[in-house]
Amino acid sequence: MRRAALLLATMSLATPATAQVCAGASASMASDGRVYGHLPYGDAPPDDLVAAPPGFALHDCQLRRDMIPDLERLLAAARGDPAVMGQLRALSCHRSILRQASVFCRDHPEAGGLGDATRAISVAPPGHSEHATGYALDFAVRPANGCPDAEGCMAATPAARWLVANAPRFGFEMSFPGGNRQHVKWEPWHWRWVGTSATAPGAARARFIFAKARAQFPADPAVDGVRTIARLLPLVAVSVPPWPAPTPRKGKRRR
Repeated sequence: MRRAALLLATMSLATPATAQVCAGASASMASDGRVYGHLPYGDAPPDDLVAAPPGFALHDCQLRRDMIPDLERLLAAARGDPAVMGQLRALSCHRSILRQASVFCRDHPEAGGLGDATRAISVAPPGHSEHATGYALDFAVRPANGCPDAEGCMAATPAARWLVANAPRFGFEMSFPGGNRQHVKWEPWHWRWVGTSATAPGAARARFIFAKARAQFPADPAVDGVRTIARLLPLVAVSVPPWPAPTPRKGKRRR
């Protein structure tokens, strides 16, 4: 009996963890909880969500109450800067895990196959989206320029360049920069709020939620970005004996 129980326990430990992504489909889960490269996130409590500032959202938009003051300051600064040359709007804000499931699985006949992994490059599977936290949003720029290359065209707009230069001052950082180690598609429109500092109101909770992402897959630009030094030469203290002052010599006068 003990041997059977031990064998069963060993088999359960050897079985890789899986996560359900769509109805009847599952995906392997990494040791850190990632599915298709995306880290796990829980849903924001409904009582913590409030409506976005008036006129900001293109569609229904709710965000965490903690981030609204910084968002309002960011939008005010953008409106007052002629370099923006447009208007910053919200395209997507909080998405519940159920909503994320409908986004990930809709019109997706290859559920459970390679289609899931391909779609996950640009859309997080349910339970693994930063949008569920209520601290992340997708910016849009209006008027839109109609360019077919979504990433490149968004990044090239003056408003997007303004975000890169200024958003960290208001506690926002770009979660998925180009070439990120998380192997998630570059998303110049997707920004998460972590507060202007660790002591800013509400920032501790946001930073706790994104702690693993910020440590393993740094944002760029980032708030409070950590700079590492590849090589640091050791400091060596050398004791130097006192140097005796030279005795002046009397020279002979030349005639």
